[in-house]
Amino acid sequence: MGPSEEVKHIRQILLAPLACPNQCARMTTTKIYAIAIASLTAAFGCFAQTNATNTKGSSAPYNEGPVWTLTMIKTKTGLADEYLKQITETVKPVYDEEKKQKIILDYKIMNGEASSPQDFNILILVEYPNWAAFDNLRDKMDPIVEKVMGAEDQRRATAIKRLDIREILGTKTMREITLK
Repeated sequence: MGPSEEVKHIRQILLAPLACPNQCARMTTTKIYAIAIASLTAAFGCFAQTNATNTKGSSAPYNEGPVWTLTMIKTKTGLADEYLKQITETVKPVYDEEKKQKIILDYKIMNGEASSPQDFNILILVEYPNWAAFDNLRDKMDPIVEKVMGAEDQRRATAIKRLDIREILGTKTMREITLK
């Protein structure tokens, strides 16, 4: 039975009591079940069609992706390589462990020329799966940092040493987007 024949059949079942009021009493359980099934099928069809039109989500011209923190660093003249050596021994193992534990998705370090004396020449990017990844982040990171970089006194000494070769100009947290 094709869709149009099925609709005709359902229409006949639904309109039968109006055509012959005496037959209303004779409506069998089968016809009641047929009406119920037809109603549920129609309702499901409407629901599925509504969901199909809503699957595209937001009307924004982009899709949301992971979240990145960007740290802009300005090293003192001639000391960029020294700074990169230091973070290879300390920051890199922390990021590698965080990546291994799936706290972060990835990290990247960019090195280039500053466009002015006030500009950064190193950019550190850390990729998180979403904004929720920042919930209780310190509870997850502190044990890794302590394991790799030592106790708080040792970490403080390293941070003070870095003040002589670099300045953190700022940090931003931004969501990656993909244009539709």
